[in-house]
Amino acid sequence: MEIISGFSKLSKIDKIKWLASHFQGQEQEILQEFQGFEHTNPQIQRHFDEFSENTLTNYYLPFGLAPNVILNGKTYAVPMVIEESSVVAAASQSAKFWSERGGFHAKMIDTQKIGQVHFLWEGDFNKLYAIFDEIKDVLLNATAEVTKNMITRGGGILDIELLNMTHVEANYYQLKATFNTCDSMGANFINTCLEIFARTLQQWIGENDLFVGKEKDVTIVMSILSNYTPNCLVRAWVECPIADLGNFDGGIDAELFAKKFKMAITIAKNDPHRATTHNKGIFNGVDAVVLATGNDFRAVEACGHTYAARTGHYQSLTDVSIDNGIFKFWIDLPIALGTVGGLTSLHPLAKRSLQILGNPSAEELMMIAVTTGLAQNFGALRSLITTGIQKGHMKMHLLNILNHFQANAQEKETAIEYFKNNVVSFSAVSAMLEGLRDTKLVK
Repeated sequence: MEIISGFSKLSKIDKIKWLASHFQGQEQEILQEFQGFEHTNPQIQRHFDEFSENTLTNYYLPFGLAPNVILNGKTYAVPMVIEESSVVAAASQSAKFWSERGGFHAKMIDTQKIGQVHFLWEGDFNKLYAIFDEIKDVLLNATAEVTKNMITRGGGILDIELLNMTHVEANYYQLKATFNTCDSMGANFINTCLEIFARTLQQWIGENDLFVGKEKDVTIVMSILSNYTPNCLVRAWVECPIADLGNFDGGIDAELFAKKFKMAITIAKNDPHRATTHNKGIFNGVDAVVLATGNDFRAVEACGHTYAARTGHYQSLTDVSIDNGIFKFWIDLPIALGTVGGLTSLHPLAKRSLQILGNPSAEELMMIAVTTGLAQNFGALRSLITTGIQKGHMKMHLLNILNHFQANAQEKETAIEYFKNNVVSFSAVSAMLEGLRDTKLVK
């Protein structure tokens, strides 16, 4: 495609026409396709258009529910937005399994979020450090107007530290601030405070008689929150006597299941190849809830994977213990979600998702999301160490394969019955349909 100037200034219909012009003979088809995904309510569609830049249409993903999730004694139907049916199925099956064994448990370990002002300064660190308490008061006073509403809600700026980073780069320092943003994810609030910190620091040092010459010059490199929030941490867990686990497919009893389950976690703790796929399964569940509630799944994933590598070795985010006949499976996951601000109230299904969950606080939502990740991980490991992952996964994937081959309703019904006792694969479905269609042609 050729370079175009002023694309963002075009109307939406003209953007689509420009794209369609590159597909000779398909212009009208593309125009109808893109317009076909528009919301019927013009006001809602305007919201969707304004969520992003250069919007052409909406991109649909399935919105499903995992029912029977008992968490801290309360029963939830958890909204999940994901295109992989086996994920919702696994989370739902795990929820039902643990609903009969005491349910899930979760707690917030801490709720701190972090922001940083990175700056360069050619001065005596000890001189700056000696008066930092005074500087801190100046910074807090400068942000008082911005923080007053957050403080009223019980949050605000928790602390500001001065970090000497000259071991990384000459003259490099940081202001590292911690925040409590209550029910909002808080990115805009944190970044606003940080930029005020930066301007105030520059001005205060520049006007202070204690500093002379180059010491008066502060170069701000950047002011930005960190998506790594190791102190905004949720713990979720399940536990029961090993005997209560019951029996599993493949003739596996409770004792063997617990033993194999523990070995699976040990492998994911020590082999980063396995740990990556293991943790991906956790985020299958977490991300689906994050998306359904209008939160930022990219930030959640980045934080989680960083946490998984915090020891210098990438490893499983979940853990297991078998002590005194008790099976316990848990996860510690840093996560920052909000229930106010952002898309949570602007996207109609995000708003509805929160209503389905009983309008939870941000802390409750974080516990729900992490619990869903734990449920998904349990379901995946249960399949892996018993029947194998493909049996259930491919059964759930069967409809996608049938749709790929444009199977009609009768063919789908026949295929579903046939593959109850046969291995599902792309080639097997193709052959089955081909045989079915050939038979019809002969008749």
